[in-house]
Amino acid sequence: MSSRARRIAIPLAGLMAIGLTAGTVSSAAAGTATSTAAATTTSSSTARSDVVSRNAATPAEQAVRFWTPDRVKRATDHNDGLDLTTKGLKRAGGETPDGPSGSVPPIGAEKAKSTKSKQVNLPNTVGRVFFTLPKADPRNPKNWRYCSATSVQGKYRNLVATSAHCVYDTKKNTFYDNWVFIPSYWDGDTAWTGKAPYGIYAAKTFNAHDDFVVKEDYDYDYAFVSVYNGIKVDWEKAGKRWRWTVKNVGRLGDNVGGQGFTWNRSTKLNVFSFGYPAGQHPDGDRPYTGRTMKWCYGKTKPMPESKKYNLQEHFGVKCAFTAGASGGPLLVNYNSAARTGYLVGVNSVAWDTDGNDRYDHISSPYFNGDTYKVYKAAANRWTGNMPR
Repeated sequence: MSSRARRIAIPLAGLMAIGLTAGTVSSAAAGTATSTAAATTTSSSTARSDVVSRNAATPAEQAVRFWTPDRVKRATDHNDGLDLTTKGLKRAGGETPDGPSGSVPPIGAEKAKSTKSKQVNLPNTVGRVFFTLPKADPRNPKNWRYCSATSVQGKYRNLVATSAHCVYDTKKNTFYDNWVFIPSYWDGDTAWTGKAPYGIYAAKTFNAHDDFVVKEDYDYDYAFVSVYNGIKVDWEKAGKRWRWTVKNVGRLGDNVGGQGFTWNRSTKLNVFSFGYPAGQHPDGDRPYTGRTMKWCYGKTKPMPESKKYNLQEHFGVKCAFTAGASGGPLLVNYNSAARTGYLVGVNSVAWDTDGNDRYDHISSPYFNGDTYKVYKAAANRWTGNMPR
């Protein structure tokens, strides 16, 4: 039977791994902070430009103001609608470490003792990112999209991890507009009851790998976004216009914590995946609404290669997530009591491996030393309060 894979906005399973002591680095391991000139590309200190860093084109206040309650309610799951047949493809087998393993502990877990919980507590760090398609009319609801993402440990506690296709448009070769992150988002019954309990965080700088931005290589489908300090908004509708009252709520990591980060791990790990799936399966069934966070749990395995996406180093887990979950975290060693674990992947591709027109696996790029380069550059970027 043919296998089909589809790139969609969905989260991948969080990975639960064994022994994260080897190669441990501190949260300050990224070195000294670096600054980024507006709308310019910066690179790592290596011979070639591995890290692409761009400041958001949309001013932060404009991005937050754009996402009024009714627009948030009408945003759709980001789904590129691309299918491929992988019948007869062999396992890529390329998911091997390119150096020693390493890890950065979650916020609050640097010196803390772990406790256990018998139930799965959803992480406060996971939420939705909202954005508009670039070089398109932002007033058109067809251009209002969302993905999933998570807060992750960083020097300035201001870092969001997601899929690269949730920050960069490969068709128009530019980053998305009006990009904001809402952790622990809950989509209420009406536009009036949607929840942003920990505030809204606008993008300052997008950080991705050059091989995704230039070559559209989905082995590098990950991104780290430096966000401004958050604000809480009280919306009031006056006629057909919205008015807002805002207050600063401080740094993202201080409000919701941040997942740890790890790289060069095994491809066979027990993981959790979190996200906000909402799209339909290939057979048309739509089991999720996207209103609340969902999770999957299982053991990962290497996935087949796909030349169409230049995909050779993905590993996946059994999970029926659909569009909307893209960018959500794969967490290993997830501690349900603390609601933290270690980010070892992000939802990138949905797979129908048995040809029954139902997604049954999700996969992530393998996090290696290249991933750490992008993370390190992003983790050291200071942002501060949103300019107003």
